[in-house]
Amino acid sequence: MCEDDHENDHAGIGRRAVFVTGAAAALTLTTVSFASAAGGTGPRTRTVRGTLPPGAPDFVYVPVEVPRGVREIHVAYTYDRPTVPAGTQGNALDIGLFDEQGTDLGGRGFRGWSGGARTEFFVRADAATPGYLPGPVRAGTWHIALGPYTVAPQGLSYKITVTLTHGEQDEAPRPVYPPERAKGRGRAWYRGDCHLHSEYSDGRYTLAEIAELARAAGLDFINSSEHNTHSAHAHWAEHAGDDLLILLGEEITTRNGHVVALGTDPGTFVDWRYRARDNRFGRFARQIRRAGGLVVPAHPHATCIGCNWKFGFGEADAVEVWNGAYTPDDEVALADWDGMLVASVRDGRRDWIPAMGSSDSHRSPDVIGRPQTVVLADDLTREAIQEGIRAGRSYVAESSKVSLSLTASGGRGEHAGIGERLRVAADTPVTVRLEVTGAPRCTVRLVTDQGVLFTSDPLPVSGAGVVEWRTTASYAAYVRAEVRHEAAAGPLPGALAAFTNPVFLGS
Repeated sequence: MCEDDHENDHAGIGRRAVFVTGAAAALTLTTVSFASAAGGTGPRTRTVRGTLPPGAPDFVYVPVEVPRGVREIHVAYTYDRPTVPAGTQGNALDIGLFDEQGTDLGGRGFRGWSGGARTEFFVRADAATPGYLPGPVRAGTWHIALGPYTVAPQGLSYKITVTLTHGEQDEAPRPVYPPERAKGRGRAWYRGDCHLHSEYSDGRYTLAEIAELARAAGLDFINSSEHNTHSAHAHWAEHAGDDLLILLGEEITTRNGHVVALGTDPGTFVDWRYRARDNRFGRFARQIRRAGGLVVPAHPHATCIGCNWKFGFGEADAVEVWNGAYTPDDEVALADWDGMLVASVRDGRRDWIPAMGSSDSHRSPDVIGRPQTVVLADDLTREAIQEGIRAGRSYVAESSKVSLSLTASGGRGEHAGIGERLRVAADTPVTVRLEVTGAPRCTVRLVTDQGVLFTSDPLPVSGAGVVEWRTTASYAAYVRAEVRHEAAAGPLPGALAAFTNPVFLGS
């Protein structure tokens, strides 16, 4: 038994003041004190209980006064899951930890987040539960962060048990990060999956399993993207190699949509505690870019609570149009992205947002590398891959079996590929050519700013074929390709096997 077991009651939560921290509304509860534990030798435990009402703030902080001489903090929690009527949300409570540096927006005191994936965690100088950061346990006011994701009409009753263990602290490990370069093939097409989850957030894959499955899927690069934590960054180095480039990032999981930070500097943490109405996203998008990363809104039309993207696309470097197994919300995202392309050419803008695809894999049977973004890059380096993605020199395929080549050429030897512009006069004849392999019985559609202007017969069972179509820049401001499986029934198009970013036509 742990010594000095005390219990606090937060049942009077409704009497506590709600305040705004420069982000979403937050609530701070009564401090859990361990003052009498100072100088002790054994573990000390405090238990707190409370109830959060429907409409609770996005974040509820439980202050914990940590005395000197503590070597480990351990937190366990439970909450009730009452029966609710059909169509009504039940209880779901996320959890994380901030140290004595505080809870200010920006995350200076951030020490970890496990969302709803774990019921307990610990932090020490030399080690921590996946999702949390090892480091010194210093005296001061720490904060357990509760995130009531959904609250049932009956309210959400919780119990938190905090245990402090005294003793001398071990030395904190020095982080080692994966290299920013792998052995490439010079300027070539490289395959990657930039949205993956492991046991360091809510996934079940280990890092070793992800690396093994990525190699088996024919990938050249991946991006670490755990929900609201960068804790995996320091654990990837041993899984990289000449054949696999591992980029570091985060999936910033707000209540108004998720965004992947792709290829940030090692150790970069990006805060998520804001909504679209708080007008804070631009600040953190700029932070991602300052850290050398790309800003990629993820699954913008996903139907899960808080997943639908509400921040707009003004800060996006690319957008994740295809997420995991192809579903109707991906079809909506694809159509929405095409609408953004149409708007850019209609308004005469040269800036446009490239599309990507990633698996968002969490656990078996999720397929790592379905889909994958195939990028034309000068080499297999962080910078070169990012530049290829940012320029839109890429296409998305359901597996490494599928390969595409889309080009447009004029009558005088002019030519352009995916993400490029063919500079020809408005009435110059243009030949668009798509070469496909690995897509048996699939149909090719060529899509322009005027809509779908060409649909092929099904490809042969070999999966290889060539499609040519002639147009002019006055008829098509851009051309992109979709390779689709046979439709199951009705007029709806079949699921994607692959699609490209556009080739632009005209001066």
